Amino acid sequence: MTAYLDRLNLRPFEKRMVVGVAALLFVVLNALFVFPHFSDWSNVQARRNTAQVKLAEYEAEIAQMRSYQTLVDSLEKEGLVVPPEDQALHFQSALQEQQVRSGVNITQTSKINNHTSQFFLELTETVSVQSKEQQLVDFLYNLGSGNSLIRVRDLTLHTDPQRQQLNANVKLVASYQKKTSARPAPPATQSGSGKAPAPAAKPATITAK
Repeated sequence: MTAYLDRLNLRPFEKRMVVGVAALLFVVLNALFVFPHFSDWSNVQARRNTAQVKLAEYEAEIAQMRSYQTLVDSLEKEGLVVPPEDQALHFQSALQEQQVRSGVNITQTSKINNHTSQFFLELTETVSVQSKEQQLVDFLYNLGSGNSLIRVRDLTLHTDPQRQQLNANVKLVASYQKKTSARPAPPATQSGSGKAPAPAAKPATITAK
C-alpha cells in the first residue's frame, strides 16, 4: 500500500488523507452491503430446519400409506353397496324397520333431499317422532348401530301437552358411496381412409301437448 502511494509522489499528509478516505469507504460499503446480510445465515438455517421437519413428517405419512390403504379397503367392505335407484327405498325401509323395532310413532316426515359430495351421496330427511324416553333412545341408537348408513345430524326435543311422552324432530342423514364412472374409451379411427366419420344424427325431441 505504501509503495503504491510512493509512486504517486504524495506528501505525508496527503497519504494519510488517502488512507483515511479508503478506510471510510470500506466501512461505508460494509455497512451498506455486508452488515445487513449477517442474519441471512441464521434465516437459512431456520428454513433448513423447518424443511427437514416437514420432510420427516411427509416421509412418515408416506410410510403409512399401505396401512391407510388397508384401512380404507376394510371400511369399504364393511359399508353396504346400494344401487342409486334403490337408495331412497333403502332409506325409507331402514327407517320403518327401526320404527317397528323401537316402538316409536313417526307422526310426520319431510321430503327426502339429496346432496352430492366428492365421495358420497347424502340423503336427508326430517321426521317427527312421538314416544317414551327409552323407546326414543332405542330408536336413535339402532339407526346408527352396526354398519348402518344412517346418522342423526340434528335433534330437538319437547314434551307433549300432557307431559306423558316426548316429541322429537330428528334430521336423519344416509350416506351412500358414489358410483365411480368409467373413463370414456378413445374414439375409434378409420384405417386406410382419410375421411372423418360422419356425425351421428341428433335424436328427435318429442314435446307432449
